[in-house]
Amino acid sequence: MLRSVKVEDYMTTQLVTFKPETELFDAINIFSESNISGAPVVNDRGEMIGMLSEVDCLKAILQHTYHEEEHGGCVGDFMTAEVDTVTSDADIISLSELFIEGRRRRMPVLREGKLVGQISRKDVLRAVSDFVSKQK
Repeated sequence: MLRSVKVEDYMTTQLVTFKPETELFDAINIFSESNISGAPVVNDRGEMIGMLSEVDCLKAILQHTYHEEEHGGCVGDFMTAEVDTVTSDADIISLSELFIEGRRRRMPVLREGKLVGQISRKDVLRAVSDFVSKQK
């Protein structure tokens, strides 16, 4: 049964993360170099405190341009603090429902409040494909 397939079995664990004090322009450069569109923001205890996306960066740039400021600020100033997450022991069917309801492409994965990975819609499709292949 697909409900037996867990998020932790298909999540990515090698993530780019930021600290809230990371300079915004450093984060933008990392997005470009890593070919990613967003990354979790974690505190020193490894707890997720937000997400920084390309849209957050664009908003920051527009705000600075409007106020004619030259400095970029820090990730913590522009990150999205309220982020949907999923636990590592959640099943992929429940996760699929979250993806459909929230229209997200990927979700951070937490275990005991700490960031341990990220899972995407493609990861869920891979899990389904693997499950079906094993049933044949």
